[in-house]
Amino acid sequence: MGIFDQQNLDTFVQQLVNGLTLGSLYALIAVGYTVVYGILQLINFAHGEIFMIGAFGALSTSLVLFRGQTALWVLPFMIIGAIIASVGTAVLMERFAYRPLRHAPRLAPLITAIGISVFLQELVRLNYNHVPFTSWNPFNLPDAKSRIPFPQIDVVTGPAFQIGGVTIQRSAIFTIGALLMCAALLWYFINRTKTGRGMQAVSQDADTARLMGINVDRIIVVAFAHGAVLAGIAGVAQGLQNNNIDFRMGFLAGLKAFTAAVLGGIGNIQGAVVGGLVLGVAEGMATQYIPGQFGGSPWKDVWAFVLLILVLVFRPQGLLGAKAVDRA
Repeated sequence: MGIFDQQNLDTFVQQLVNGLTLGSLYALIAVGYTVVYGILQLINFAHGEIFMIGAFGALSTSLVLFRGQTALWVLPFMIIGAIIASVGTAVLMERFAYRPLRHAPRLAPLITAIGISVFLQELVRLNYNHVPFTSWNPFNLPDAKSRIPFPQIDVVTGPAFQIGGVTIQRSAIFTIGALLMCAALLWYFINRTKTGRGMQAVSQDADTARLMGINVDRIIVVAFAHGAVLAGIAGVAQGLQNNNIDFRMGFLAGLKAFTAAVLGGIGNIQGAVVGGLVLGVAEGMATQYIPGQFGGSPWKDVWAFVLLILVLVFRPQGLLGAKAVDRA
C-alpha cells in the first residue's frame, strides 16, 4: 500500500476539511481582534466572551421567541439575536471600559480587558437563566452552569454529505460559507464605503483623521461593532457544530483566534482570515499525522501554539503583516 493510495488520500482530505472548518471559526473571531487592534492598538482579550455571548443570544432567541423550533426559517432570527447580543455588549464595553482609558498607559486597557473577560463569564454563569440579580426566570431558561444543548436546525445539522471516503458535515458548510460571505462583505465595506475609508484613515493616524473632520469615536464604535457581528455569527456556528454551548467556550476560542490574528499579521484583516485557516489546518493535520504520545486530539492545542512561536521567532510581523511602527 503506497502513501498515495485512496485510503490515505481520503484521510488527508478529511483532515483538510476538518481543519478548514475549525479555521473558519477561528478566522471569524480573529477578524474582531485585528479590526480593533488596527485602529486602537488594543488587544481586546474580552473578545472571546463577545463570541460566547453571541451564542447565548442565539440560544435565547430560539427558546424565548420560537420555543426551540428547528425549522430553517428560525436560523436567521437566531443569527440576528446573536448579533444584537454581541454588538450590544461590545459597544457598552467600548464606551464604559475602554474609552475612559484611551490615553492611559497601554497596560491599563490590557488589564481591564482581562477583568471584563472574567466579569462577562461570571455574569452569564450566575445570571443567564433569570433576570440579573434576582431569582425570577420568566422564560424558564436552562442553567448556564453546565453545558446547554444548542437548537439544531434540521437543514444545517442534518445528515452529513458523503463524497467518496470523505464526510462533510452540513454545519461545516455553514461555517465556511459564513466566513466567505462575511469576509467579502467586510472587504466591500472597508474599501468601498465612506465609513470604511474613515476606518482606514483612523488606523493610519487618528489625530490627522480628526482634523479632517472624521468622528474618531464613532469609527472606533463601528470597529468594535463589526468585530462583534462576526463573533456573534461564529457563536452560532460553534453551537451548530458542537450541539451545545457553555459560559467557558469563549476563553480557549478567543485565545486561538488571537493566535490566528498574530499568525496572519495583527491589524491585517486578510491576515486574520489566512491565519485562522492555517491554524485550523495545522491542528487538523497534527491530530492525524503526529505519531506516538505527542499526537492525537489532546495535543492539538500544543502544536497550535508551537506554530505561533515559530512564526513569532522567524517572522514576528506574521504571515501577511508589515513590520510594525510604534505610533505612540
